[in-house]
Amino acid sequence: MSPMIHRGAGILAMMTIALFMLATLTSELLAPAQTIAQVKAWILFPGLLVLIPALALTGASGTRLARHGRTPTLRGKQRRMALIAANGLLILVPCAVLLARWSANAEFDSGFYLLQGVELLAGGVNLTLLGLNFRAGLRLAAARRSLATEH
Repeated sequence: MSPMIHRGAGILAMMTIALFMLATLTSELLAPAQTIAQVKAWILFPGLLVLIPALALTGASGTRLARHGRTPTLRGKQRRMALIAANGLLILVPCAVLLARWSANAEFDSGFYLLQGVELLAGGVNLTLLGLNFRAGLRLAAARRSLATEH
């Protein structure tokens, strides 16, 4: 798979998570309950239909690109991607479902805001891990270009 596909999918995933977080924070701080519910519904659908395939494509293309490499940088990227996937499937998707359901029913109680905090924290972790992987990918690409110019 092309490094360009890998890079594009990773950027799309990062931008999507950042947009989710920005929309959440903006609506929670500045908008009425109806807007919060709409943002939560939008994150659930179509938002996750963009994010999940982008993350899956990022992971699959990264695995394909790294199939012959065993450097510590590649292993680090793979470990971070496993954490991103686990965080997404075990924390972020269930949070998105519950928060969308609760906000649709105007259930803005302490449980909602506690879970909202968990979601924002987990989203921030995934955004940070994706950023670290992006930086590592840039370093790998620079090293690959350097090797190509030496030969």
